[in-house]
Amino acid sequence: MHPEILPSYFIGDARVDSTLRRLYADALRVDPVARAAATGRGLDEGAPAFYGAMKDAYMPVTPDLGMLLYALARATAAREAVEFGTSFGISAIWLAAALRENGGRLVTAELDDAKARRAALNLAEAGLADRVEIRTGPAQQTLAAGLPDTLDLVFLDGAKSLYLPVLQLVEPRLRRGALIVADNTDMPDARPFLDYTTRAASGYRAAALTTEALGARHPCRLLVRTG
Repeated sequence: MHPEILPSYFIGDARVDSTLRRLYADALRVDPVARAAATGRGLDEGAPAFYGAMKDAYMPVTPDLGMLLYALARATAAREAVEFGTSFGISAIWLAAALRENGGRLVTAELDDAKARRAALNLAEAGLADRVEIRTGPAQQTLAAGLPDTLDLVFLDGAKSLYLPVLQLVEPRLRRGALIVADNTDMPDARPFLDYTTRAASGYRAAALTTEALGARHPCRLLVRTG
């Protein structure tokens, strides 16, 4: 997908759609160059230095996964959601647009302060700043307290090695029927999360999904809390 063939609208809200279109167009220009430079240094997504090398890249959810997040939140009338891994706020925009329709709010955690500031600007551009609380710092600290008593939806898209610790941190707040979406679950660091959530007694039921962008496949998992 190239910037000139991005859809002219996503959800039908002018401010949200124009912001998403700009951000995806920026990502299509910036991310392939940054990724090529990182891989040229021998860094893949499992390397400790990879995310530092990609600090200026957007690394967004694909438009299809963004629309899935929006649709899931709308269809389930989700009101309280948590996101791990804000980056520049693209997935937060998708989620917050749905939560606004439901009268809800999003708490999102981002380790990098510079990214959190840019995400805040992008959310304001989309007209959604009042629906999102950005917490900056290690998610295991920033999400340890002050969350709603009951969570309807959780999106995991930060460091894959932290998927399981973050899930376990918020797990006591998950209502029966709550949804968990985890992106890029094909990476080795996501294996403990997959092992935990696919056990018969885990209290979750899982479906594997894949979206595509720029010729790459992006496996993810959709979980429902049953226990």
